[in-house]
Amino acid sequence: MRDAFSRTLVELARADRNVLLLTGDHGYALFDEFRRACPDQYINAGIAEQNMVGMAAGLARAGFRPIVYGLSAFIPVRVLEQIKLDVAHDKLPVIFIGDGAGFVYSHLGTSHQSTEDIACTRAVPDLQVYSPADAFEMTMCLRAAYQGRTSVYLRMGKSDRGTVHENMPEVPVGRLLGLRAGSEGGVAFIATGSLVRSAMDIAQSTYPEASVWTAPYIKPIDVAQVVDICRSSRAVVTFEEHSIHGGLGSMVAEVASEHAPVRILRVGVRDRFSEHCGSYDYLLHEHGLDQVSIKRQLTAYLSISA
Repeated sequence: MRDAFSRTLVELARADRNVLLLTGDHGYALFDEFRRACPDQYINAGIAEQNMVGMAAGLARAGFRPIVYGLSAFIPVRVLEQIKLDVAHDKLPVIFIGDGAGFVYSHLGTSHQSTEDIACTRAVPDLQVYSPADAFEMTMCLRAAYQGRTSVYLRMGKSDRGTVHENMPEVPVGRLLGLRAGSEGGVAFIATGSLVRSAMDIAQSTYPEASVWTAPYIKPIDVAQVVDICRSSRAVVTFEEHSIHGGLGSMVAEVASEHAPVRILRVGVRDRFSEHCGSYDYLLHEHGLDQVSIKRQLTAYLSISA
């Protein structure tokens, strides 16, 4: 996914010299090709993320297309006020990239684990939120962010969990993509980011009647499409490497409560911090987001809603 991001970024910058990459002293190897291809379009703002957002806002006002990169624990969480007031308030075309979302930077502890970034950014008016699942969705989302000329937060999980598409999808901003058709009146899996692959694997191995949808766009969302999925399903399960509060699961529950009430299981991070440091796979297990733990949750929940 990160390679797709780097490659697409270089393509955009070569085609438009107004594209500028700002980084807060991160991503050196990731941007080697960018610095070779577009050295005059690269700015290292140093470990001063709040200043970097203000700089991006000024550059956007001057006609440039800033792309602001950082770890998702810092971009957007540390700089949320600056994103809100300097950028989104005035609808400036700045793209924020939050790398390593979720538990990817596992050994670095709570300061670098980001499971609240979608909740924070969803609540900011005029700020779109994207959450691609694989390299194909990353390319699609980054191109859409550039073409949309609005304020965007794009969430990137550094850990590669495998592709979910065989080629580049084409879908308008806000639409979900159907990955697997299920039985009429069956269970619907709606997933985003790193857990889309898990949703696919679990459906194929354990729940053949389940439909699977990927949500590369969290905000805006096609409300009518979500309503249709809810109305045609006996239960909906959302999957995300993010808090169950304020993320994809909350968004689906909000839509369903207003238009199409249905039982919803939100698979995600419960209201707690990590208790221990460890590998990425260890933390997924600790928080119940590995496939074995998810299947256990599904078995208990779906037996009740049968």
